Amino acid sequence: MDNPGHMSASPAENPTPPSPPWRDALKVYLEPATLRMLALGFSAGLPLLLVLGTLSFRQREAGIDRTTIGYLSWVGLAYGFKWVWAPLVDRLPLPPLTTLLGRRRGWLLLAQCMVIAGLAGMAVNDPRDGLPPLVWCALLVAFGSATQDIALDAFRIESAEARKQAALAAAYQTGYRLAMIWAGAGVLWVAAWAEVAPAAAATGAAAYQNGAWKTAYLVMAASMAVGVVTVLLSPEPAPGAMPKARTAAEWLRNVLVEPFADFIRRYKWQAVLILSLIAIYRISDVVMGIMANPFYVDMGFTKDEVASVSKIYGVIMTLAGAFVGGVLSMRLGVMRVLMLGAVLSAASNLLFAWLATRGHDLTALIAVVSADNLAGGIASAAFIAYLSSLTNISYSATQYALFSSLMLLLPKFLAGYSGVFVDAYGYSSFFVGTALLGAPVLVLVALASRLTATASPQERR
Repeated sequence: MDNPGHMSASPAENPTPPSPPWRDALKVYLEPATLRMLALGFSAGLPLLLVLGTLSFRQREAGIDRTTIGYLSWVGLAYGFKWVWAPLVDRLPLPPLTTLLGRRRGWLLLAQCMVIAGLAGMAVNDPRDGLPPLVWCALLVAFGSATQDIALDAFRIESAEARKQAALAAAYQTGYRLAMIWAGAGVLWVAAWAEVAPAAAATGAAAYQNGAWKTAYLVMAASMAVGVVTVLLSPEPAPGAMPKARTAAEWLRNVLVEPFADFIRRYKWQAVLILSLIAIYRISDVVMGIMANPFYVDMGFTKDEVASVSKIYGVIMTLAGAFVGGVLSMRLGVMRVLMLGAVLSAASNLLFAWLATRGHDLTALIAVVSADNLAGGIASAAFIAYLSSLTNISYSATQYALFSSLMLLLPKFLAGYSGVFVDAYGYSSFFVGTALLGAPVLVLVALASRLTATASPQERR
């Protein structure tokens, strides 16, 4: 039997509700729940680049070869397997944190402490002295970050009714993208500022100063205070109804089996289409992203140049993209904006292929980074809203973790071979190839728009 809180219905039984007025659609961005998601989105977005993109810039500057950098990106597979421990985050209490803060906030605080500890460890380890210590610390950051994502996705979904999820997703994505800019551009700016009398002509490994990177990563660890303070000051959302278990076997079934069985019951054969779309929607930008920073280094862009372009133009276009994506999703529907985001994400990779032919061209870098951040903001806001609409609130953490893990698993696995591909065929061919990876996404979005099962809005509160 379908879950009564999320029953399937035909379009005739569930007519599409009228679009809200523009004023009401915009006012939701000033509500406390939305502003909290802005800050918590920052906390969620901060660790990702520090163990992937920014770390690849640091490694390349330290003289690590591109093939090794590509393989080390598999640290990010922790995000692709978070569904394995998501049921524990969804159900398991953490004495005394659960007693003091509640189920969601207790897990959030624990995860944030793991991220802070891992970043501090990454700060003090020099990749030139051996990669294993740095990799273990990066794994701790990735595990803590993935755990934070699990708890935070459930916190977000349980914090507002279904019609406001697009706005919460947009606020979350804005904070997330701002944090990625801080963890990408900000950490480069801090590292450049902390360098001791750098030689203007020095390039490559000769210019590498681990002390500067140590300062930068410690600043990033301190930046996690934004999330910690927000968790401590936020109210715990009302928990969804959980099935009562009389035996250990029933508890394990409710925790490990029922979240996945519920999704299959609700969507039946269409679950295959939905999961296929989720698995490859972000493939173009995730695979490309691993080589972006080594590309900047090899094109001769300095830390200051990359940081300045990302900080100014990246921030503006990220804010614009997330805002536009959230508003358009509420006005036009999530699926239409999902298609727009898929097209823009693939097209922006072609701009990187063009940039590879320009050499050290700062104006071209500004144009490409601006377009890439705009496309990413639109696509991500719509995609998060889409994933949120698929969850049953009784299993919000586990189901969303399954979706977001599936979203990253294949792209991050393929990204591990990105350095091998670049060494063999060059950057231009690599960026064109990642754009072509987005073609199947367009087909799946079109099919999902027609065939995905409709569902009645869930009672969130």
